[in-house]
Amino acid sequence: MEVILAKSAGFCFGVKRAVDTVYEQINKGNSIYTYGPIIHNETVVDDLKKKGVAVIDSKEELEALDSGCVIIRSHGVSKEIYEILEKRGIECVDATCPFVKRIHQVVEKESEKGRIIVIIGNDGHPEVEGIKGWVKGPCFVIESIEEAEAFSIDSCSKISIVSQTTFNYNKFQELVEIFTKKGYDISVVNTICNATEVRQTEARKIAAEVDAMLVIGGAHSSNTRKLYEICKKECEHTFFIQTLEDLSFKLPKTVKLVGITAGASTPNNIIEEVQNYVRLNF
Repeated sequence: MEVILAKSAGFCFGVKRAVDTVYEQINKGNSIYTYGPIIHNETVVDDLKKKGVAVIDSKEELEALDSGCVIIRSHGVSKEIYEILEKRGIECVDATCPFVKRIHQVVEKESEKGRIIVIIGNDGHPEVEGIKGWVKGPCFVIESIEEAEAFSIDSCSKISIVSQTTFNYNKFQELVEIFTKKGYDISVVNTICNATEVRQTEARKIAAEVDAMLVIGGAHSSNTRKLYEICKKECEHTFFIQTLEDLSFKLPKTVKLVGITAGASTPNNIIEEVQNYVRLNF
């Protein structure tokens, strides 16, 4: 079986930086906590758990902490979380992706000017929740065309639009266009990570060329889910898998060329295992 592996598959800069940060802290012998799973990949999170890293899932758990080191994951957190850590005197290691950090700065500055913030992204996603926590005023999260078309506020309002770093670039452009047509005073900052654009563009191109496409990533990974949606539009036989264990299905006999891509939270060893298995067993 011939396989095309996307060059952009696997850990992005921000994720690698965050994961490396945790392992560095483990080597120092500290009691380590991450605020939320460090990345959306169960294999990595399970490995860290075996090494003694605990996950804090709420402000209440954080406020009950007396010691140890808390690592802020690549998705970032609200300003309130930093304030709690400082108030309690807990050591904090900030592994927020610099591209996410930039969004925090943008929305804080723009909202201080009195502008309404619109975040193009998935409401409830930890990155989006963190961004919302830096806004000083009205804030809306828009994910779909229907939500954008239904959006309505005072026509004199000034709006600043940003995006979740892993959002679909083409869809972002489409939603911005809808807002533009409404006639609002709009300021748009494209905060989609360049690595995300590259990954999505490459995945789309490969999916259009192959007979089957494998998208590897965590079940809760937003960026991997978007890769799957993009590839599915180009290739009917597109499959979402988390690890090699999910390759229990058989590809159609007509499949001669398989494409593989992976989300930003997928370790290289999992990608290599899947790639080698497909080449030898399909």
